Amino acid sequence: MKSSLVAVSAAVVVATLVTGLKDRAALQEKFGLGSAGKPAPELMMMGRIKPEVPAGNSEFNVQLVADKIEAITSPSPSAPDSSDSDAAESQPAAPQPAAPQTAAPPAQTVGQPAPGTPPIVSAPSAPQQAAAAPQPAVDESALRYFASRGDKVRLQAEISRLQALYPNWVPPADPLAVPQNGDKQLEAMWQLYSDGRYAELRKAVADRQAADAGWQPPADLLDRLDVAEARARLVNASDLKQYATVVDIAAATPSLLTCSEIDVLWRVAEAFIQTERTQRGQDAYTYVLKNCTNPAERQATVEKASTLLAYQPMQALLALERPAADGSKEFNAIRDNLARRFMAEGDDDPNLAIAPDYIARLEKLAETEGLASDALLLGWYQLRRNNDADAEKWFRAARAKQDSAAASQGLALALIARKAPEEAEDVMFRWRADSEDATSTYLAATANLMALQPPADLAEDVLHRVAAEVIARKYVPTAQQFGWYARSLNQFQTAARWFETALAWKPDDEPSAYGLVITREQLSDRKGVLDLQRAWAGRSTRITNLEDTSSLIPNAVAPEKGALAAQQPAQSTQRPPTEPLPAERRVTLQPGSEVVVRAARPAMETVTVPRGPRPTRGCSTTIDAGQLEPADALSRGWCLMDINRPMEAISAFEAALRSPARKVREDAAYGQSLAYLRAGLSSNAAVAATKAPQNRQRAAELQVAILADRALSAFDAGRYRETLIYLDQRAQLQQERIDLMVLRGYCYLNLKMYGDASRIFEAAAATGSRDAARGLADVRNVTHPDVND
Repeated sequence: MKSSLVAVSAAVVVATLVTGLKDRAALQEKFGLGSAGKPAPELMMMGRIKPEVPAGNSEFNVQLVADKIEAITSPSPSAPDSSDSDAAESQPAAPQPAAPQTAAPPAQTVGQPAPGTPPIVSAPSAPQQAAAAPQPAVDESALRYFASRGDKVRLQAEISRLQALYPNWVPPADPLAVPQNGDKQLEAMWQLYSDGRYAELRKAVADRQAADAGWQPPADLLDRLDVAEARARLVNASDLKQYATVVDIAAATPSLLTCSEIDVLWRVAEAFIQTERTQRGQDAYTYVLKNCTNPAERQATVEKASTLLAYQPMQALLALERPAADGSKEFNAIRDNLARRFMAEGDDDPNLAIAPDYIARLEKLAETEGLASDALLLGWYQLRRNNDADAEKWFRAARAKQDSAAASQGLALALIARKAPEEAEDVMFRWRADSEDATSTYLAATANLMALQPPADLAEDVLHRVAAEVIARKYVPTAQQFGWYARSLNQFQTAARWFETALAWKPDDEPSAYGLVITREQLSDRKGVLDLQRAWAGRSTRITNLEDTSSLIPNAVAPEKGALAAQQPAQSTQRPPTEPLPAERRVTLQPGSEVVVRAARPAMETVTVPRGPRPTRGCSTTIDAGQLEPADALSRGWCLMDINRPMEAISAFEAALRSPARKVREDAAYGQSLAYLRAGLSSNAAVAATKAPQNRQRAAELQVAILADRALSAFDAGRYRETLIYLDQRAQLQQERIDLMVLRGYCYLNLKMYGDASRIFEAAAATGSRDAARGLADVRNVTHPDVND
């Protein structure tokens, strides 16, 4: 009996040691053995001990085996109990190599840390010591599946997850060696999960539970499925610009808000900003920069943030920049584009002071790379801050590189500011009809040109083209100045006609009425003078109380003490002495900036030259567009588009579609289509375009815009083949822009059509596109990773 018990005890200990010997390092750590210790050979010897009595002996006593194990694993090796004595007495003579004197101490040493190694006891009926916490079952099916698929990223993520859940768990050296349970249905479920076929996976789980009531899917699989579906819903809501839904899903699924889900973090940040919680969006970007380490993702985070956050919040994010491995700054690669982005913001806000480092960087770029766009940014920035000389310098540099409407407009404004309207008119004449801004700038130049004092000696062709444009545009300020210009040349009949023309276009223009009344007085048209005085009674003191104007008549003879007076020079451009002459008048060029134009003639009305959106025309308040007349609703719709309120504009254009006038309905349908496009609803835009017939040009324009918007939406959703279809359709209507060429290149890259991607990126990069050059580098990184490393 005793021989059998001792043999069983020895077998249990041997099994423990053999299990531990599979991982020498783990054994040494668990059992407190140093690398230089002597017990190792003795452990190997103990591993060869064989029991003499078969394991199936009918006299096997489980309780006695448990007592033996407890004695072996006792923490106190110095005081053996009675069980140890019994075991020593009944030790068989067969295992002679393991002498009792030398084998006993190692056995006791090994026994001390035994509570930390659950595999020691394999019989389920043997009780464990109190200190040994049971090891929870670890579901390694996902681990084995990802290893079999060669998905290293997901494999590593799964190992990290299991280590976080089970600190004592050691990943297998070969995940493929993890034993399979032979459950092919479960393997198929993991395949569905890996392929992103979540609805099919849900159905497969439900079908199996219906067929096998006792089967439960692994909790890990269900958890992963819940998170994957939440991610899919979040991405879809973000693509549809349903930003409140994005925030709600993220709040309900915090496991998505980690560095491994960087795209989700970007989308949540955008959702916060678009729902007017800018600080929360900034916090999301800050989290990425504080916690995530992937250099490419950190750089992309800053680039994405720069398109949504203003200058000041961006400076807080850039303060989280880390030094690169070579000692340079982490975001140096994108700092040039950031400088451009910040300078553009400074162009829009004259009160925003951009750091001198960014200005200096952009100036260096403009000088070295010679891009007209960089010079334009600098020109507008300086013009908005009344640094006219610097603005003129950069606008001239931009025109030297590329003569464009924007460069000419900026240069014209700078020339008007330094009182050179003749050159400004000449610069802008070519671009006068390019846009509303260009037209306004040209007309302002003409008004300032005709207002010069002394009058400019203008060529006849210049006078003719200015007059033609003024009449075509019905521009009152320049018409008025033509009247004063004609008076300076003693052409009073011509002056009267110009003043009358200005009043016909704007009946309440007092300076034109005053010019007309004194001109009629000089032409001895007393009836005309009285008519004007009655019309302006109570509105203009100087017209009503017009005094003797004989001094304003060239070569007039004024009686003085019964004798003829000397001939007086013409003073047709001077005010009567009863009203002081203004030293200067200001002509508003852009919101927040002014250009001084000195004049010595009656002040004309302010000339407004906006740059950017058209005037809001009083649509800042919210009203029901349905209560307006169709024509008024149409005007309100365009006004709302100007201030970037497309959803309200859609309603206004809908009200305008009720008009019986075909032209109004056509414009309303066109405007509603544009509003839907701006709101990112290309399908609605296509429907709106059909609500009224469109001319061929507008129909083509809308179709091109809709196809481009659909291509972008499909690309963002990862539908690259669909994106290519839309791009091909658009290319049949209009030549493909460079940015869309780059989009096409990335579609090919994602579809692993590397040759086509390289061809597209090379063609686009030849135009100077930085995005195309970056795409070409991405292709090379994929196709020749070793070379790039």
